[in-house]
Formats: sequence, structure tokens, C-alpha cells
Amino acid sequence: MSKPSIPKGTRDFLPVEMERRNYIFDTIREAFRKFGFLQIETPAMENISTLLGKYGDEGDKLLFRILNSGNFLDGVSTAEQDVSNIRELTLKIAEKGLRYDLTVPFARFVVQHRDAITFPFRRYQIQPVWRADRPQRGRYREFYQCDADIVGSDSLLNEVELIELIDDVFGRLGINVSIKINNRKILAGIAELIGEADKITDITVAIDKLDKIGLDNVNKELEDKGISPESIELLQPILMLGGDNGEKLDKLRHILSASTMGQKGIEETETILSYLADCRLAASLELDLTLARGLNYYTGAIIEVKARDVQIGSISGGGRYDNLTGVFGLQGVSGVGVSFGADRIYDVLDTLGLFPTHSAAATQILFAAFDEEGRKYSLPIVRSIRRKGIAAELYPDNTKIKKQMQYANDKRIPFVAIVGDEEIKSHSVMLKNMETGEQKLVSIDNIVQEIRL
Repeated sequence: MSKPSIPKGTRDFLPVEMERRNYIFDTIREAFRKFGFLQIETPAMENISTLLGKYGDEGDKLLFRILNSGNFLDGVSTAEQDVSNIRELTLKIAEKGLRYDLTVPFARFVVQHRDAITFPFRRYQIQPVWRADRPQRGRYREFYQCDADIVGSDSLLNEVELIELIDDVFGRLGINVSIKINNRKILAGIAELIGEADKITDITVAIDKLDKIGLDNVNKELEDKGISPESIELLQPILMLGGDNGEKLDKLRHILSASTMGQKGIEETETILSYLADCRLAASLELDLTLARGLNYYTGAIIEVKARDVQIGSISGGGRYDNLTGVFGLQGVSGVGVSFGADRIYDVLDTLGLFPTHSAAATQILFAAFDEEGRKYSLPIVRSIRRKGIAAELYPDNTKIKKQMQYANDKRIPFVAIVGDEEIKSHSVMLKNMETGEQKLVSIDNIVQEIRL
């Protein structure tokens, strides 16, 4: 019989891994709540019409589609089953798909439930998403996103709040990060300047890969998309602008003097930076003109976060989307949001050894008894300890104490309460600290106190 397996790009998580993942989720969730965000959830699958056309051509290719239930070819003629027209065929046989991100489903949610929410609406969501991407380190086909969005407000204070939120989360996790910002209006102005305004999407998709594939390959991709050599040449010094944030903006203001759109983007970026000037962020904040974020729905500020001490892709990102709800029939509702990539954050914390050594949610004390009488004695004590908020276990089987102690070691349980005849007579337990090896007789009433010391 063949060994069981799971699809590439997906993972099983053992208890220790889940303990660590929950540490990430709990840290992020606590920050979300502190900033006034309210939790929602949306289904794992959406109608494919909801998802298509929102992520660009590349995003559409990465959508996982779900075959219709039953005979998915029912109602599809033989002529329509021609695989040479696979796009039309898939629309007929797969009317649903797994969500690609949480933002587009959120836009659908806002429109569908607009009478039940209060604007500006601050939402957070922690759920998995799926992308048919090529699996590699830091890139999975199934992964969790932790999103926070503010919808129904045009104020740039929302961008400021989200950058402060990012700084708060990674400060709590102990990760040294760089926050990179740009503005899609600046990129649109640059596209105008080089005479390729109609190819803004191709340009942003290409330059967004600069960190991954290098300048030469970006230029080749631009050439393959039909961008003229002259335009590519004009683009180079703009993308390589040096100096601090203020110097870059001053240079851009001169370069994009003829672009109304570009000047608007510069103004928005200056406003955000001015608000943040006195916030004393722990993270570095950099205006990065190569930052484009390939998703089509961004219209203003864009944000991306990189870990400074680990070579991995972005671990958080987001931006402003002015009318994403418009495709679902609700015009003029602007939103801005950020997403934390929990799986990449996990890899960073693991690489840097930043996970807590023991979680309060894990078992804190194991009761190990010599015999059935000891287990009967231990059971009400275990119940009492649990009522006081301590995670406790009673080893269920009649086996040697050595095996029970090994069980505690394997599960990294910090305390073991050993119960024998003498402990029963004295209404106590022999409490062993598994880290130090120290053990002492402790009365039943003092067990919790000893654990919490």
C-alpha cells in the first residue's frame, strides 16, 4: 500500500506547530481588537464570477476552480466540451472557486450586507486562502491571511492607522521589519511620463517582481509586454532614485511635474509621511518606487513589509482600493487594508528562534499515579485545578511512573504531580519541576500557587 500524502503546497500541522501558529493568530487578533476592528468570516468558496477579473490575468490563472456537483458536464454540449476553448468550458463546469484572497470577498460582503454594518466599517478576518502557485519556501497553495480593512472612508488617516498597526504587530512578535510604501497614482504618472499610460498594468506587474527576478529580467518582461526600448530606458533612473523619503519626493515632484495623477500620488504620500513623523515607529519606513503590488484593484497608497533579518518574500502588505465595491453594484465606497501572511511570519519566527518556549494553553501539569487508587484520588484535584484556569491532565493508563514521566517530557509539560500512598494519606502530591528536576511535597490547596510562581 502506498504511503499517504497531501497535495503539494499544503501542510499538516502537529500540536507544537499549532501552538506556535495560534501564538501568531492570537498576537495579531489582539492588535486588531485594540485598533477597533470587528471580526467577520466569509465562505471558503465564492461564485467564480465574484473572483474573476479582480486580480489581473496572472491572478485569474491561479484561481482554484471547483467542479459543479454531480455530473459537471450535464447541460454542456459535445461542441462546448472542446478543450481548445478551455476558458469557456471551465466557466460552464466550474461555477465556484476557492477564494484567492480575503479582500475581494470582503467587497462582496460589504455590498451584500451594507444595511447591517456601520460606516466607516473596520473589519478583521483570519481565514485560509488558496492559490494554484508553484510551491516553494515561503510560498504555499493553501495559507492563512490575517486582514484588517477600513471601508467607507477616504481619509489618509486610515493608511496611517494601518501602518501603526503593522508596527504594533511586528513589535509584539519581536520581528525587525522594513515597511515600504508607494502610491499607484505615482506609478500611473510614471507610465504617462514614459508614454505608456495604457500599459500601466503590465508595467506594475513587471516592476513588482524586481526583488525576485532582478532588473534585467524585469526589463525583458516589459519588452515582451510591448513596452518600447525608449520607454524602458526612460523608466530606469526613476526606479533607481536614491536619497531619503523627502529627497525622493522632491525629485519625483520635478520629474512628474506634467502629470496631475502623479502629483496627486506625491501629495498623498507626503500627507501619510507627515502624520507618521511623530509616531516613533520601531520599523523603518521607506518610499520604494519599485513597489507596485501586482493586484489590479489598488488605486492609491500601497504598503509592503519585509523582515530585515531573514531572506523571504513580503510578510505583510496592502493598500488603498477606491471602488472595489463598484463591481458589485455599490459605487463610491473607498477602502484600505493590510494583510499579514501568517505562514511566512511563522517561517521568520522559526528561523530566528523567536517563538515562546511554552504556551499557557498547553498542558501545565500532569498527574502521574502509581495505581488505580491514585487515579481516583487525582481526578477531583484535576477538576479543581482546571476550574482555576490551569491546563491539567491525568495519565489514564496503569503503567510505570517512568513511562508517565517520559510522556510529560515528550509533551514539554513543565510540572508532574506524582501520587502514591503517602501522598494520599497526607492530602498532597509530590510536585516535580521538569525543567529543574526539583521536587517537593505540596498540599492540594497550594498546587496552583506553586505552578504560578
